[in-house]
Amino acid sequence: MTGRVAVLTAAGSGIGAAAARELARQGWGVAILSPSGKAEALAAELDGIGVTGSYESADDLARLRDAALAHWGRIDALVCSAGHGPKGGMLDLSDADWHRAFEVYFLSALRPIRLIAPHLPPGGSIVAVTSYVAQEPSALYPTSSALRAGLHAALKLVADELGPRGIRVNSVLPGFIDSIPQPPERYAGAALRRQGRAEEAAAAIAFLCSEAASYVTGTTLRVDGGLSRLP
Repeated sequence: MTGRVAVLTAAGSGIGAAAARELARQGWGVAILSPSGKAEALAAELDGIGVTGSYESADDLARLRDAALAHWGRIDALVCSAGHGPKGGMLDLSDADWHRAFEVYFLSALRPIRLIAPHLPPGGSIVAVTSYVAQEPSALYPTSSALRAGLHAALKLVADELGPRGIRVNSVLPGFIDSIPQPPERYAGAALRRQGRAEEAAAAIAFLCSEAASYVTGTTLRVDGGLSRLP
């Protein structure tokens, strides 16, 4: 082991699970949260800690945090993933839909950051896994587009606040990743003309957690095969 420890939320499958595997491969201890029970199975595979729970519950997040601290005595990185929020026309979505989306796409990162950041040491890292639509809004994903754009603004403010403590805050913006298969027309506009692999997104997350990214904070790393067109 490297002696470093990462806490990962919503990481029982998909990109989060791939990130846990990659960090464990690099010698990190991993503490994993998932509502499905998959976190416990994955943690057993990776010699880590798994907790069945949700990022919507401060109590569940605290259980995960406290289990990591009790087992390893430290937390060096936090990786925040999220589920999927409501879809529909912008003017068709209800107030309840937007409140639900706020929980899924915004508080899913801010809540664990608030609970775990006080325990991160200088050199610690926070990585939020968001989406390319935060910078390239899509009518397919209206709530994700709007609220993740707001989350990115919040993350920049968090980066500014935690920077004097030596803690870095960044985000990874995946495009269409193979953990959720898509029809080819969805990613036809990507320069690489294919879906990404979860392992490719995980490599970017692991990089931002690592000392190799020690001077990278307050920024976003697109892992979308060239789907985004913003400069």
